[in-house]
Amino acid sequence: MTSDRDTILSRVRGALAPLPQRAAMPDWTADLVIMRQARGTVDAWTLFAERMRGVNGTPLTSVADLVALLEKNSWRHGYCDPVLWPKFAAAFPASIKVETEFDRARVDDYQFGITRAAGAIAETGTIILSEATTSRRLAALTPWVHIAVLTREQIFVDVPQAVAALPQDANVIWCTGPSKTADVEGILIEGVHGPGIQVALLM
Repeated sequence: MTSDRDTILSRVRGALAPLPQRAAMPDWTADLVIMRQARGTVDAWTLFAERMRGVNGTPLTSVADLVALLEKNSWRHGYCDPVLWPKFAAAFPASIKVETEFDRARVDDYQFGITRAAGAIAETGTIILSEATTSRRLAALTPWVHIAVLTREQIFVDVPQAVAALPQDANVIWCTGPSKTADVEGILIEGVHGPGIQVALLM
């Protein structure tokens, strides 16, 4: 008896059979070797910012730059971690409304969310979020714009370094650029399962 799974896989094999050759595997080895050798010799933030831009993320180095980005795109209502807000409040104009309590009943009202990062990975441009450091998980995952705030000391050069330093936490999320999917027709779409704009703000 043929199962649905067997039927689907046979159709996939039939569709692939006429192809003269499979696509070549990506050449990744050299880059990773270079990264391993670069530990301690590269500026982690500079590398992180370059890699983050490569995955359509936005690295920023000042609150003034963040405010300019929000105003330019008319993102004028959002949430900020209450621990961070005292450091930011003076730089935000009255035209941008910021709440320090995230109201789950009004989840669609928030255009941006500012939370603390647990870390970042320079070689991949990845932001690490954890349950312990994220004041409101919905504030990091549901607004169109997520701003993760981090310091230089929180940036790991590569993935093994970050894995070794992972906190004992019930929920750790790695965000490499905006949310993405290519499930439908292989077309890459950003901002489907989470933020469409991922910002890293270096403090």
